[in-house]
Amino acid sequence: MLRHTCCFCFWVAVVLQHLHTAQAALLAEKYGPIFTLHFGFQKVVVLTGYEVVREALVNYTEEFVDRPSIPIFDQIQNGNGLFFSIGELWRTTRRFTVSSLRNLGMGKHLMEGRIFEELHFLIDRIKSFKGEPFSLPSFNCAPINVTFVLLFGDRFDYKDPTFLTLLRLIDEVMILLGSPNLNYFNFYPFLGFLFKTHKIMLKKIDDVRAILRQYMKASREDINENSVRSYIDALIFKQQEEKNRKDSLFHDDNLMASILDLVMAGTETIATTLQWSILLMMKYPEIQKKVQEEIGRTVKAGSWATYEDRKNMPYTNAVLHEVQRFITLLPHVPRCTAVDTHFRGYFLPKGIIVIPSLTSVLLDKTQWETPHQFNPNHFLDAEGNFVKKGAFLPFSTGRRNCIGESLAKMELFVFFVGLLQTFTFRPQPGVSESDLDLTVPQTTFTLRPQPQATCAVLRE
Repeated sequence: MLRHTCCFCFWVAVVLQHLHTAQAALLAEKYGPIFTLHFGFQKVVVLTGYEVVREALVNYTEEFVDRPSIPIFDQIQNGNGLFFSIGELWRTTRRFTVSSLRNLGMGKHLMEGRIFEELHFLIDRIKSFKGEPFSLPSFNCAPINVTFVLLFGDRFDYKDPTFLTLLRLIDEVMILLGSPNLNYFNFYPFLGFLFKTHKIMLKKIDDVRAILRQYMKASREDINENSVRSYIDALIFKQQEEKNRKDSLFHDDNLMASILDLVMAGTETIATTLQWSILLMMKYPEIQKKVQEEIGRTVKAGSWATYEDRKNMPYTNAVLHEVQRFITLLPHVPRCTAVDTHFRGYFLPKGIIVIPSLTSVLLDKTQWETPHQFNPNHFLDAEGNFVKKGAFLPFSTGRRNCIGESLAKMELFVFFVGLLQTFTFRPQPGVSESDLDLTVPQTTFTLRPQPQATCAVLRE
């Protein structure tokens, strides 16, 4: 068993999702890169640092592939879906989802065209503010709409009531997922009658399901095997294809859970990253200016930068990578051992919760010169060429890496470059760059920037 054990008070149950960076670093220095925490009745093994985390996720893929039972997700998904399922159901559903999204254009030129279409709508929306302050979450509508194109087959108008309802529900659920009360429920579900947060969230999830059922019903009524227009279409067609199989994994509960997973996690991550990228450009105007100068040298006047252009834009590419490294968007997603496991001299019994700390990788001082500073030079060599880094793992790695990584990278580049081609982003009047808060992010399902405003000044 692990030799190094630490006990914490009840309130630190919240760190299951967001273990404090400095706290984790201190524990790692004292106990080593592998240590145990006790949260209530739960024992959790934490893996820290690039070498240990990468070894676990790449070299021990089958041993650390499972997800633990987390009460709130058990109640929402009942073991179905993409993110908290295990075993053959997870493997089959993930394999089908990756294949379906690729067929729908994820990571390809077809999808890039839809991203450019959405960029135009986003630019028009920002122009409507006429240089006046507006909130950072105003950027969310575009990346969320791109995900909805894959899920539903078409984009929403930004004023569409269904779109606005989904935006509101996603936002409220993500905030509730970061609530300490919800973490208390996860560790002490038998005391659920004392807490209200999980009940509120389950009601909001039901509201999302009600909207998704309408789209599933429409897909069933208009299914065409020669024209799969959306992920929902692909699921419905697969279900019909296997309707005579008693052991089919494409039953209604798994279909709904899989769509729900992509609606929630597939929209929050890229939308929040785009907010952070704009905030960091406001905070560091000299970096914003250098990006705009490189865009001007690389992209022909009157044209938009394509994803392929990133190869000729090393500084911009480095800035976007540094945004994702610096913000540590989704610090810790728990795993559990699928079998009894011997890892680096420790025995980890089957089913023990394991947190491979992505934060500790993205801030590993052995991998990054200035880990706690926003520094695009982390991804540049002495000649200014872009350099790939093995410790750049914002999408995780191994068998459970992010399904939408290729889409997220394309979206972030096209939106970021298109926005900086068109606008210069500045703090609102009366606020200086030094006033912009990067230090205490909002703890939701992801780490969001604090509510702040920006002004978009139209460039010549």
